[in-house]
Amino acid sequence: MAITAAQVKQLREMTGAGIMECKKALTETNGDYDAAVEFLRKSGAAKAEKKQSRIAAEGLCYVAQEGDTKAAIVEVNSETDFVAQNAKFKAYVQNVANQALHSSAEDLNSFMAEKWESNPEETVKESLVELTAVISEKLSIRRFARLEEQNGLVSSYVHGGGRISVIASAACDNVNDEVREALRNVCMQIAALNPKYVREEDIPQDVRDHEKEILKAQAINENNELPENKRKPEAIIEKMLDGRLKKEFKEICLVDQIYVKAEDGKQTVAQYLAEVGKKNNTTINLDKFVRFETGEGIERKEENFAEEVMSQIKH
Repeated sequence: MAITAAQVKQLREMTGAGIMECKKALTETNGDYDAAVEFLRKSGAAKAEKKQSRIAAEGLCYVAQEGDTKAAIVEVNSETDFVAQNAKFKAYVQNVANQALHSSAEDLNSFMAEKWESNPEETVKESLVELTAVISEKLSIRRFARLEEQNGLVSSYVHGGGRISVIASAACDNVNDEVREALRNVCMQIAALNPKYVREEDIPQDVRDHEKEILKAQAINENNELPENKRKPEAIIEKMLDGRLKKEFKEICLVDQIYVKAEDGKQTVAQYLAEVGKKNNTTINLDKFVRFETGEGIERKEENFAEEVMSQIKH
């Protein structure tokens, strides 16, 4: 039977598989969608290994949370944003987040070897291979993290439908709705301003030394560009460095950042939490946070969808 463009489009929306793969599957199954999905699974599984050399820099970061005590965050990558918006892929990423929430794995290899909660007859890795077979793109579970807080609370925030996700924990002896809202606001702050550390004392010494070296080189270059009679002595440059380092560290340390919702434009995150804590007769001490941004650090390949479609049609 002749397969229409509308049928191909529908199967592609159902599975996220490639245009020509959808057309072939429908042709082989006489337009039976259920059979076509099964055909894609069977044919795609054999090709999954071949896809591993391709770049998967799109995808989603999702969160799973259990009350106030536990939260998990994951990043699952796909090759294209089209697949990242596919309902089947989104459901899978949420299942991976749920898996991470209940997992005892400490590293990705152990996580991939665990029994898949949604189907204990297969492992997490096997579930990924199975979805790769249906989607017909390289998929990758890139990373996961968990936070637990028994004497306080955890919170989370998902931005842009999963483009950026954040989890954070804080110690607090009086958890109520206002405190929960405050920590969620801090999660939004983390998503927006991307701090690297909770507080300055968390910055490793090698990072401090590296930043000081860069700033010192900049200061020396600036000093050398001045007329000789206006150049500063080395002792003054060292004092300038201390000030510049302090300023830079305030920008990358969460508690020292200006709170994004501060009405006066001056209140820091630490001052905001102290204010909320005082109102609720408690203290809120930030402990940890994890921020995932989809594809960060992955070299992306430029794609031209129109050219891709034409290329597949010609073949």
